[in-house]
Amino acid sequence: MPDSFGKRQRREVKAKKAAAREERRVARNQRRQDRAAGILQEGAPVADLADESEDLGLDSRDDENEPNQNV
Repeated sequence: MPDSFGKRQRREVKAKKAAAREERRVARNQRRQDRAAGILQEGAPVADLADESEDLGLDSRDDENEPNQNV
């Protein structure tokens, strides 16, 4: 008898969550090894703020050149 759609869906969701959990575990262990080797500093941010602003479509250079429009 074939699985119902709900069972398949739950199984797929569990597999995706397990894969994401494993990726986070591997990344966490890599950061720990990098800190132990002196590559990363303690408490250093993992992601750079400039990279995040680019990902969000923000450009800080535009803000510096535009006149204040709230006058």
